[in-house]
Amino acid sequence: MAVRARVKPCHFCNQPAPVLYRVKYEEEGDWVFTCPDCWQKISQDNPFYVYGGTWKAEKPKKS
Repeated sequence: MAVRARVKPCHFCNQPAPVLYRVKYEEEGDWVFTCPDCWQKISQDNPFYVYGGTWKAEKPKKS
């Protein structure tokens, strides 16, 4: 099965990453994608942090 590579930047550092986490980090905030490094910073001791899933750059192509 072929794999297609996609690109998406981190909301905070703007660097593309092969794995990003979909999160909310403000009380009335929108969903954003963050890389593992930035995720560590915003999730720690944040009462408004909500995890919404993992995005991966390499996803199997549907047949």
